Amino acid sequence: MTTLVIAEHNNATVKGATLNTVTAALQCGGDVHVLIAGSNAGAAAAAAAQIAGVSKVLHADGELFAHSLAENIAAQVLALAKGYSHLLFPATAAGKNVAPRVAAKLDVGQISDITKVDSPDTFERPIYAGNAIATVQSLDAIKVITVRTTGFDPAAATGGSAAIEVISGVADSGKSAFLGSEIARNDRPELTAAKIIVSGGRALGSSDKFNEVLTPLADKLGAALGASRAAVDAGYAPNDWQVGQTGKIVAPQLYIAAGISGAIQHLAGMKDSKVIVAINKDPEAPIFSVADYGLEADLFVAVPELVAALS
Repeated sequence: MTTLVIAEHNNATVKGATLNTVTAALQCGGDVHVLIAGSNAGAAAAAAAQIAGVSKVLHADGELFAHSLAENIAAQVLALAKGYSHLLFPATAAGKNVAPRVAAKLDVGQISDITKVDSPDTFERPIYAGNAIATVQSLDAIKVITVRTTGFDPAAATGGSAAIEVISGVADSGKSAFLGSEIARNDRPELTAAKIIVSGGRALGSSDKFNEVLTPLADKLGAALGASRAAVDAGYAPNDWQVGQTGKIVAPQLYIAAGISGAIQHLAGMKDSKVIVAINKDPEAPIFSVADYGLEADLFVAVPELVAALS
């Protein structure tokens, strides 16, 4: 029984979500191999070989993998699939783009968003916005799985000494082409990888107030900025700041929720945070039910006072 982890990388380094996925793979039992499909991605393959617990890195290099087009990555995974009992993808936008294609071609059921491995064929995953946990057993010969990264601790990025095997890449599928990208530059940590997140809700009232009140606190803490769906829908914050069931799933060391009521969809995206601090003037706000520390106060007073205290 051998598990293949399909790594996310930027051709130079391996992304953090891959480390969490390796931990899940190790719990499935057997050897763990990592696929690095990229263009001039030797550095990423070398980094993957250092991950603790990985026994082999498969390195497929070619221009067709330069931008991780789902059709080409899926074809490469399918070319290797029959040698593995489990195929694991991080449950990120990229992983969710490739995994269903692989499952469909293999004619197996995909097991999505697992948070726990009970046994090599039985897994747990949240349903109903995290209000219930489903235990799913699969009898498929090859199990295609996406891993909710917040459910597993990251494997150590160093300490491993896996062998790197260079493999032949598949031919370009020709089904899609990369035309360009527009990347928003941000000096703050990436939301899903941040250790501290300061999030705001609709109570802030405007994008100006959102920036005026929360940005100084985020600056003091070196934190990423997040937002509830209500704040994003109202135009107070950009879409890529959205935390929740329909946004990003996060689990930082510290999550500060200012003016967020705590709708179930938002809680589904952040309730695994290690420490949750809620600031809300409504004592009945659902956010207080999951908060480790709750402050019943006007955020327009409390947050500036907190910034002043941190000075």
